[in-house]
Amino acid sequence: MNTTIRELLAKFGKLPVAIETVGDDADLYAVGLTSFASVQLMLGIEDAFDIEFPDNLLNRKSFASISAIAKTVDMIQDARKVA
Repeated sequence: MNTTIRELLAKFGKLPVAIETVGDDADLYAVGLTSFASVQLMLGIEDAFDIEFPDNLLNRKSFASISAIAKTVDMIQDARKVA
């Protein structure tokens, strides 16, 4: 999953650094992720993983790092399995 998230960050994140240099737990906003780019990233993640972010997860914390994004996607996928 982290590989896919990295690919989406490279495509939509418009980070000023190479995604390969960003650790899984690095603060994406500190390395240059903007609010606009996070929305584009969210849309890309929704398409790639066939999910929809609920309103309560549309926040900075959900997109703070690659690890946080993976955890959020896992939560959404797990909730869908239960429903």
